[in-house]
Amino acid sequence: MTSTATGIALGMIETRGLVPAIEAADAMTKAAEVRLIGRQFVGGGYVTVLVRGETGAVNAAVRAGADACERVGDGLIAAHIIARVHNEVENILPTQPSASGAGRDGDVTDLAA
Repeated sequence: MTSTATGIALGMIETRGLVPAIEAADAMTKAAEVRLIGRQFVGGGYVTVLVRGETGAVNAAVRAGADACERVGDGLIAAHIIARVHNEVENILPTQPSASGAGRDGDVTDLAA
């Protein structure tokens, strides 16, 4: 089995609540040249924000987003970077906005569309 990975990194920040997620997304996009690709309401009030870009930019963005999230309160749950996303993982990343756009738990919204 051959391993194929893209050169584009994926950054994820999971928060407790929408306000820390918005703060993190704002800080990430201001800190580095990254593309905000989506947000997902995981359930139980958790929100995950996803960014893509070059590895160094995503690293800087996720650090800035995590710091901003912590300044809002105790909203930061996790922050993680995948440097070279495998092609199989690409299949589960957001590509389309949710049908209703309502943002219910479990909905994924692709912010690039």
